[in-house]
Parts: sequence; structure tokens; C-alpha cells
Amino acid sequence: MKQYDSTNLLIHPGRSEDPDVTVEVRPEDAGWDTLWFQVRRLAAGGQWEFKTGARELALVVLGGLLNVASNRGDWQEIGRRPNVFAGLPHALYLPPHTTFATSALTSCELAVATAAAGPNFPPRLVTPDEVSVEVRGGGHATRQINNIMPPGFPCERLVVVEVYTPGGNWSSYPPHKHDRHLEGENGALVEADLDEIYYYRFDRPEGYALQRVYTGPESPLERAGRPIDATVAARDHDVVLIPEGYHPVSSPVGYTTYYLNVLAGSAQSLAASDDPQYAWVKGSYESHDPRVPLYDVTEAKKL
Repeated sequence: MKQYDSTNLLIHPGRSEDPDVTVEVRPEDAGWDTLWFQVRRLAAGGQWEFKTGARELALVVLGGLLNVASNRGDWQEIGRRPNVFAGLPHALYLPPHTTFATSALTSCELAVATAAAGPNFPPRLVTPDEVSVEVRGGGHATRQINNIMPPGFPCERLVVVEVYTPGGNWSSYPPHKHDRHLEGENGALVEADLDEIYYYRFDRPEGYALQRVYTGPESPLERAGRPIDATVAARDHDVVLIPEGYHPVSSPVGYTTYYLNVLAGSAQSLAASDDPQYAWVKGSYESHDPRVPLYDVTEAKKL
């Protein structure tokens, strides 16, 4: 098992040899065998080709407009929002053994994630009107969730959501974890064993978020003598890896924090366990922060 700390849980942009790649997470670098992830920029007229191989793929349009042509179908004018703070996303799910090419109609920014899977599900375009929006938590733990490929989405392993946390608020709070596969007496899933990435953006370029990652006594890493207790400052385009443990986020005053969550593991699920030390906080919420939703969801669904 890999030893994780603040030096390798935080992935900065600019490490890829491909000039179009902003930031990338390879399984061999992350120390897991699940997620591959990258954010890619295309200038207007630019193209990118890819083969999914034995992995299913999620493509989330962070900003811009593009076409996708593949051996499983073609999709025109996917996207439209100029950036992640301006509306709901378009996304495309592609199954294993898909060959595709993207063509940028405007300057584009794409997030792409893959995980090993069988060829059990067809391609599917996710449009803004299909993205459910929820306001979760309360008080200073209020945040907005855009469910792109939530549990129950017709795929094998990937889960994809967007989260907005207003300045001064906390997210992924109370701290929760999903690092073991645990079923209850009736067979219901209590907790899934998931690897996760947080890809960060901010409404001002100098913004940042603080994220703590720490394991509890039941963690496989803890039992193996490799506990995690790290706090990192994530800046624009950074990725934070969550291989195990609890992982709360704090958004500094004055800045709205956006992150794209991608997860994969033992189930297509978000089943998690709260840190029992802090679970009581859920009972203290009195109201939602009126700053979310961040934009008019009804209008955003029309795009």
C-alpha cells in the first residue's frame, strides 16, 4: 500500500507532456487501479481523438461547445455554458471499446474520466434538463450539488457530480468516508469502497480551498500502519486524491469553490459513513444559505 501525505495527495496542473492537458491523474501515480482523469483544453477548431479500450468514460463539458463523432453515434453542439459558474453541464457517457473524436466549435474545456468496466451499457448524452440540482446541508455547511451521473445512472462504476460551496462554508461536511465495502443485515449497502478525485475551480483566480484527508481506526491504511492525516491548500485546476478516509473541505470567505467529484470502486454508489465525532452537526442546521443555487436552475435547464 502507498503512503499518502500532503505531498502526493495534491496534484498540480502542468505536469503533462501534452500541451492541451491542464491536469492529469494516472492510476499508477495515484496508487490505485480505478480512476484515470484529465482536464483538457481545445481551441476553436481543435480536435482530440481517444479510444476507451476496456474502460467506460465520462466526458463533462466544463465550458464551450463541441461535436463528438464515434463508432457508437454522433452528438452535435454539446456544451454551451461558458464556464462552470455559468450554468448546468452537458456530459457524455461512453462505454468500453468506443473510438471517438471531439471537434471544438468554440474554445472548450473538458473533464474526462475513465474506470475499468464491462460493455453493459449504451452511450448516453446528459443534458442540463436531466441534471438534478439539490441544496445539501445547512447553515455554514450549505452547498449546491449538480448530479451528472449519480447512483443509479446506467453505467457500471463511475459516479460524477459537481459541487458549489459559497465562501465561508464547509463542504463534504460533516466529514464522511467511503473506504470499505459494508453491507447491512438486509443486504443494503452501508458504505462503498470508493476512490475519488476533487477537481477544483474558483470564481476568482487567486481563490483556494482547504481540504483535510484523514483515516479512522477501521481504515485498511490505518490497520496497515500507513494512516493519512494531511491538510492541503487546493488552488485553481488542482486535483486532490481521496484514496481513503474522511475528507472535509473549507471555502474561504469571499470565494465560491467549485469542484468536480469523480468516484469509482466497489459499487456505483455514494454510500458513506460520517465521522461519529462530528455527525451531531447535522442536527444543528436551521436554514439553507440563500446564496445557492448559484444561478437560476430553471433557466439553466433550458440550455
